[in-house]
Amino acid sequence: MAVQQVFPLSCVVQHYAWGKMGSNSEVARLLAGSDPQARISEDKPYAELWMGSHPRGDAKILDNCISQKTLGQWIAENQDCLGSKVKDTFNGKLPFLFKVLSVETALSIQAHPNKELAEKLHLQAPQHYPDANHKPEMAIALTSFQGLCGFRPIEEIVTFLTKVPEFRFLIGDNAATQLKQSMNSDSQSVASALQSCFSHLMKSEKKVVVEQLNLLVKRISQQVAAGNNMEDIYGDLLLQLHQQYPGDIGCFAIYFLNLLALKPGEAMFLEANVPHAYLKGDCVECMACSDNTVRAGLTPKFIDVPTLCEMLSYIPSKDRLFLPTQSLEDPYLSIYDPPVPDFTVMRMEVPGSITEYKVLAVDSASIVLVVQGRVTASSPTVQTPIPLQRGGVLFIGANESVSLKLTAPDDLLMFRACCLL
Repeated sequence: MAVQQVFPLSCVVQHYAWGKMGSNSEVARLLAGSDPQARISEDKPYAELWMGSHPRGDAKILDNCISQKTLGQWIAENQDCLGSKVKDTFNGKLPFLFKVLSVETALSIQAHPNKELAEKLHLQAPQHYPDANHKPEMAIALTSFQGLCGFRPIEEIVTFLTKVPEFRFLIGDNAATQLKQSMNSDSQSVASALQSCFSHLMKSEKKVVVEQLNLLVKRISQQVAAGNNMEDIYGDLLLQLHQQYPGDIGCFAIYFLNLLALKPGEAMFLEANVPHAYLKGDCVECMACSDNTVRAGLTPKFIDVPTLCEMLSYIPSKDRLFLPTQSLEDPYLSIYDPPVPDFTVMRMEVPGSITEYKVLAVDSASIVLVVQGRVTASSPTVQTPIPLQRGGVLFIGANESVSLKLTAPDDLLMFRACCLL
């Protein structure tokens, strides 16, 4: 009998402190949707749902006919299910980790090294850099989602250097002047002026940062109390970040980085060396399997300032939205295909009027999350159709054809992670 290649998963929740509390969290709501037995604690943060085979969150297989208990164990014994190219390229392992994030308070400003730097950092400081892999990431909004991503256009930073004297104080007149002069210059001069400004900020003495931040917070608070709008310098956001991370250098990073507000379905892609931070909202996220993070602020954790300032990509750009392409063979399918081999994400939006939907067969193992709707899934290797509803997660082996019968009149919204080599 053929090995069963399609089965439901029960996924691991991470209760990090920055997550949304209880049933405010999309992670918790998805959990409750898929498992009526699940008890949501309203006083607990539900930050991340991990869908994959990462050792710190290996999904359980919800099928008693399968002898292996977790996805990681099953893949290790059925490597062909990854797809021939994926299996060879990624040494018999699933190359991505698929997640849902529910963000209440800002995550640290960070960047992830490219492969070459990751190998070097892992050798030099394995306690901070646990593996030798790169970690490109993509976030697709489920609700309104706010994040910081990449350096702003130079003219915007120069404007903040004028409007926010506390920011200019930390950067210093020389670096600020150099940045202004680079505006009509080539990209090399811009990058070096930007690096100089950012490094000056990051290398400021803690005591001085706290003093300047307190001055800025006081100034904004007084203006807001007097009924003045301070949005030209992101007054609300600055107060909010300072409340979450008092005295933190990262509060000033909002004047360097683009602020993105994603609507549901919109995405940002974070390639190696791009500084970013998630601020608030719910998203699905897909990433290469790695835990390598170089932090820059909004964090009590270790900040490796020299590595950070050295590695960042100092390329100012306004347009950080990552757009999906519409599939030519399936009118209900949008494909978010980033310029890295490790993962691709698909969004399937099927109107409730359709009774049956065929999931595109691909030469890669994939993981499907149901965000909305109810279906039963069947495939040639499955004995009994698998019922799935909101929060349900399904593993599909490479080249398996899966057919979904819609069992409720609601529209269906699903996300699928795979590896299209």
